[in-house]
Amino acid sequence: MAEEEQEIKRTSHSEGGESEGNDEKGRIRKNKLKKRLLKEASKADKRGVCYLSRIPPHMDHVKLRHILSQYGEIQRIYLAPEDPATQVHRKRAGGFRGQVFSEGWVEFTKKTVAKRVAKMLNGEQIGGRKRSSFYYDLWNIKYLSKFKWDDLTEEIAYKNAIREQKLALELSAAKRERDFYLSKVDKSRALSSIEERLKKKQKVQQDAGTNTEAPANDQGPKVIRQFPQKPPLADKAAESKPRLSKDILAGVFGGSS
Repeated sequence: MAEEEQEIKRTSHSEGGESEGNDEKGRIRKNKLKKRLLKEASKADKRGVCYLSRIPPHMDHVKLRHILSQYGEIQRIYLAPEDPATQVHRKRAGGFRGQVFSEGWVEFTKKTVAKRVAKMLNGEQIGGRKRSSFYYDLWNIKYLSKFKWDDLTEEIAYKNAIREQKLALELSAAKRERDFYLSKVDKSRALSSIEERLKKKQKVQQDAGTNTEAPANDQGPKVIRQFPQKPPLADKAAESKPRLSKDILAGVFGGSS
């Protein structure tokens, strides 16, 4: 019994030590993460963001980074793709059929570098290789004061939410129009079927009427026969019967009175 109690105490001490060690490691890990986040926040405060209002055709984030990295260290680049409707219209008109970007943001490691790049390049020719398609294009770049990359991500998320909401409204409106159209189609089909049934019924009645009139017309006009008749005998008997004279009647009725 004593040995078992000692083993239980040893295991409990070991488990307690392990739990304390895990808690210690968790605290160390949290402190390291907190320090890292604070360090990143301090670095983010020193960074500067430039806005490009126009991205020339044939230019992507790789080429843009290659050009602008000559003036300073770049952290992140975001290029907004072109509107799908505009892209379809451009392709139908015979324009550039590749991916085109409407605007972009470039994050430099230092604010001073971002300010200097925007001031130096705005309105200037892009240059580079003469064979490049954007050699003669001009820079449209501006430094965004007090603008952080987190603001950009929030703005993008907000725009995406608005676009999804508009898309949902358009889909619901299209669904209502489709349902209304289908209901009208069903009504028109029902009315047309009713009209067809009425026409068939009238046709059947007309066919039945012509069939009943046909044998009467085939009999031809009716013939009225007349037979000669003798005059009635009652009239001749009344004429041949003897009548009493008026004088005799007057004498008889007069003598009695």
